[in-house]
Amino acid sequence: MVSSCLVTTNWVAEHLDDKGVIILDGSHHLPTTGRNSASEYAERHISGARFFDIDGISDQNSDLPHMLPSADEFASKVGALGVGDDSHVVIYDTIGTTGAARVWWTFRAMGHAKVSVMDGGLPKWMEEGRQVVSELPSIKPKQKSAKLNSSLVRNLREMLDNIDSGQEVVVDARSAGRFNATEPEPRAGMRGGHIPGSRNVPFPDVLNKDRTFKSGREVLAAFELAGVDLTQPMVTTCGSGVTASTLALALFNAGKEDVAVYDGSWSEWGSRQDTPIDK
Repeated sequence: MVSSCLVTTNWVAEHLDDKGVIILDGSHHLPTTGRNSASEYAERHISGARFFDIDGISDQNSDLPHMLPSADEFASKVGALGVGDDSHVVIYDTIGTTGAARVWWTFRAMGHAKVSVMDGGLPKWMEEGRQVVSELPSIKPKQKSAKLNSSLVRNLREMLDNIDSGQEVVVDARSAGRFNATEPEPRAGMRGGHIPGSRNVPFPDVLNKDRTFKSGREVLAAFELAGVDLTQPMVTTCGSGVTASTLALALFNAGKEDVAVYDGSWSEWGSRQDTPIDK
């Protein structure tokens, strides 16, 4: 069984019917796009794929978007999708790299290591003329266990403390315009700017034009160009913890596997009045 964090469309096509492989559609769209990932999944998806609802499998008591759920809630909801402890989970999305990366990080944060992303996502799958279906799969629920790996997650208090300690380098996946407060945030009520001391690597910088991930060497070069010290412990952030996971996945594929994600990201930091901001 492959253990890579990335698998090709060819690999997925060859292993669709493997008993231990579970395919998940982890698509997610910003509210401003007007797109609905659940309805798009119902219209077309890879045969056998189940829908992982990023907003539904999240902390329903938080005012912030799709924050990590408790380990027990995660285990219950992914078990209902037919995911067991021994399953090799393979995720794709309809954009290519964003929602799938968030789901990949979520599984890792919940202690499930056998998880991969289909490189290039559904766009690449369809460009290659591969089949999609509208029929919903028959799902047999499984027992699932989960335990939060806190080393992969950062909260507000830890991010505030890090401004003073500088123990971890913070890398922001948002566009340069949002990072520098020269373009508006897509969510209402957000202040513009970035966490003091953070660096900016917009997530498209780690991707090829066909939405596949750049090589490990190219990814590390993009971070170095942004002034990131790759020898330091690292935390990624973005608008709501989605494209931050794209950076974490790119770095994992490049050999830096201990990158944490600031779960609340700018949805939390930028919506408060007591958090320091640089522009």
